[in-house]
Amino acid sequence: MKQYEVMYIINASVEEEKRAGVIADLGKIVTDHGGRILKTDEWGMRSFAYRIDDMTKGYYVVVTFEADNDTVKEFGRLLRINPSVVRYMIVNKTDELAKAAKAAKGSTK
Repeated sequence: MKQYEVMYIINASVEEEKRAGVIADLGKIVTDHGGRILKTDEWGMRSFAYRIDDMTKGYYVVVTFEADNDTVKEFGRLLRINPSVVRYMIVNKTDELAKAAKAAKGSTK
């Protein structure tokens, strides 16, 4: 399994109790498909750099997880159709870690 990081923004109009439910439900998607949540970091309410669908604020969440490719595809699909999620981005951290290790190894020679 590879390591991934996802940042998603929840609509600011979602109430606090429902927001906690959305975060838990999205984490459950990964674990139900055989993945593992390593870290969930809630950044809280932040202003956007530009308007998105007439919104100026959103609740930012960053999650680090391990999963296979099929799980990541399904997770991305479900994020895309979730009405509470404004935007999201999934990054493969395994590739980034390998590039950093290779760069560090090359600079020591």
